[in-house]
Amino acid sequence: MEIKRNSQIKSTSVKDLFGLMPDGEEIYSYELSNKNGMKLKVITYGATITELKMPLKNGEIVDVVLGFDTLESYIQSFNLVSPPYMGATVGRYAGRIYNSSFNLNGQKVVLNKNNNDNSLHGGFIGFSQKNWTVKKVHSGRKSAITLTYSSPAGEENYPGKLTVELTYTLSEKNELIIQYNAKTTADTVVNLTHHSYFNLDGHISNVSDQELIVNTHRMLETTVENIPTGRFLEIENTDFDFFTPKKCPSKIDNTFVLDRKDEFAASLFNKKNNLKMTVYTDQPGVHIYVGGNCFNTIKGKENADYHPLSGICFETQNYPDAPNNPNFPSAVLKKGAEYTHNTIYKFQSF
Repeated sequence: MEIKRNSQIKSTSVKDLFGLMPDGEEIYSYELSNKNGMKLKVITYGATITELKMPLKNGEIVDVVLGFDTLESYIQSFNLVSPPYMGATVGRYAGRIYNSSFNLNGQKVVLNKNNNDNSLHGGFIGFSQKNWTVKKVHSGRKSAITLTYSSPAGEENYPGKLTVELTYTLSEKNELIIQYNAKTTADTVVNLTHHSYFNLDGHISNVSDQELIVNTHRMLETTVENIPTGRFLEIENTDFDFFTPKKCPSKIDNTFVLDRKDEFAASLFNKKNNLKMTVYTDQPGVHIYVGGNCFNTIKGKENADYHPLSGICFETQNYPDAPNNPNFPSAVLKKGAEYTHNTIYKFQSF
């Protein structure tokens, strides 16, 4: 175990061995904390968040993300009927790409199919199942960890070698800040996101009574296979209108269009413990998904049985299938250019 401390600011970082991959490769866990007692645990497998503990006004501490206790469980979860991508970093391309193909610079790129005929969340073995390298850990006014992954040209059939740098920061304002940067050796497409399942009542509970706000009046229209049609739907006064608070829906798997660039994207509030989470991002969309089901096959942390209402994801990102929709924001990253993406999950206890 490796511990770094600064007694004046009371932020710490702790490194532990989390487990071994089938080939013997070591996976490490890092714990960060801020001066308020907020704690974050990240493992190098998938640059995955395994714990996010929030201190409440009443002195209690609540773990607001779903996860597993062992590396084996994280690995096995990708064999489930519907892999949950529990707390993972998703890439190269978050969401679905229709028919696993797109045209780039006049050439057809054909990806691996892992969701019927479509490519989902990067293909067979995306960034969520890679062992990331820790570049640096910082304990100071902000406690932070930077991880990197270099995706070889041709991985999952994507063009260009893509080098990604990801930083998780805990601020003194109880914000989890996620910053992505990526560069490529050849023109490619990229769309990264974070896939934590949040539950402000604790990871063993359910989200059905928590209040959801999505700060928009538009979302993407999709087919029955959840592929965007290219059209935008006006959702005011429909079941998908979360502009004013509504209880979390039992079923949702939709991308909302973020028009208000200088405002928050979405929020979640749990009136049982007066904990609120607000999501901010510079991305054009937030994909919202309620789930976490492990089909009574894999136990969650603390022997939890995760079910279809265990958590809610706020996947800030470009739109799914943007490479096939010229009216969507471009997902193309040119050689020599830089992909950047910033998202904040801010917590407040009232």
